[in-house]
Amino acid sequence: MEAEVALGIDPCSDDKELKKQLLRKYSGCLGNLRKELCKKRKKDKLPKEARQKLLSWWELHYRWPYPSEMEKIALAESTGLEQKQINNWFINQRKRHWKPSEEMQFAVMDGFHPAPPNAAAFYVDARLVGATPAMFYARPDHGAHHGLWHN
Repeated sequence: MEAEVALGIDPCSDDKELKKQLLRKYSGCLGNLRKELCKKRKKDKLPKEARQKLLSWWELHYRWPYPSEMEKIALAESTGLEQKQINNWFINQRKRHWKPSEEMQFAVMDGFHPAPPNAAAFYVDARLVGATPAMFYARPDHGAHHGLWHN
């Protein structure tokens, strides 16, 4: 009771009046608290169109879903997302949904990278001239023979 009096609240008032008194006294604090909580709240999912574009890339490159820096920039531009969001999406997607084949695990341990160092540039250029990404990411030992893989 002493606390109520100290706060300037009439202990004999009913609940509605108490609510009004509290709102008058603390509405500024509540508004600031609400704003702060909204800032800290985790943002919602990525936009549907952006997720679909990322999933399309994922499906085309499932064997080795590690986009190059140039591909990440292109994906960020085409989806309207920040590059950090692109990076986080791929990290989460690989962790949750990708299991590298045994062959790929051994290749990584041997220091093999499935695409030539300049493949990202080929891929970006290929998109501009209409070539398919599969032309640049298919490996000859996986059933598709393309000149890019032969020395």
